[in-house]
Amino acid sequence: MITAGDFKKGITVEWDGGVWTIVDFQHVKPGKGAAFVRTKIKNIMTGAVLERTFNPTDKMPKAMIETKEYQYSYADGDMYHFMDTETYDDLMLTEEQFEDAKPFVKENTNVTIRFFKGKPFSVAAPNFVELEVTHTEPGFKGDTASNTTKPATVETGYTLQVPLFVEIGDILQIDTRTGEYLSRM
Repeated sequence: MITAGDFKKGITVEWDGGVWTIVDFQHVKPGKGAAFVRTKIKNIMTGAVLERTFNPTDKMPKAMIETKEYQYSYADGDMYHFMDTETYDDLMLTEEQFEDAKPFVKENTNVTIRFFKGKPFSVAAPNFVELEVTHTEPGFKGDTASNTTKPATVETGYTLQVPLFVEIGDILQIDTRTGEYLSRM
């Protein structure tokens, strides 16, 4: 059990018949009255986001989330196939379960899939990925001294801002947590 006074970002709890992760929280001690915890919570199964206040002594069970490494195999319509790297079993997920990682994952990329009571609910891409640029405008000669950027599209279809010297065919290292360009390989 965990009390609302012990909330931290990323903690997952069972509450009100669902499984929720703490997105944001704030301990509030008003001049008058009792202290409370203002939170923003996200249902990990449905994606619904709520803002709720809790008494710091409110207790709820901590949800046990399992993670397992899989390899993204292929897309089949609106279903996505993943292979268990240990047992070679096939796991099919929906667009909603894969949407956060999809811009950064190409075939044969290892991902982490999160489960609650044996049911998969989300896919996490590796923190850093290397993707090839498939489309970008050419940079202007002599315009390399300033910190200007241009849009570039990588092989997964994701578009991000890159320095002017990046060209089609370059391999970029991208931080999947922020979606930003890190370096050219």
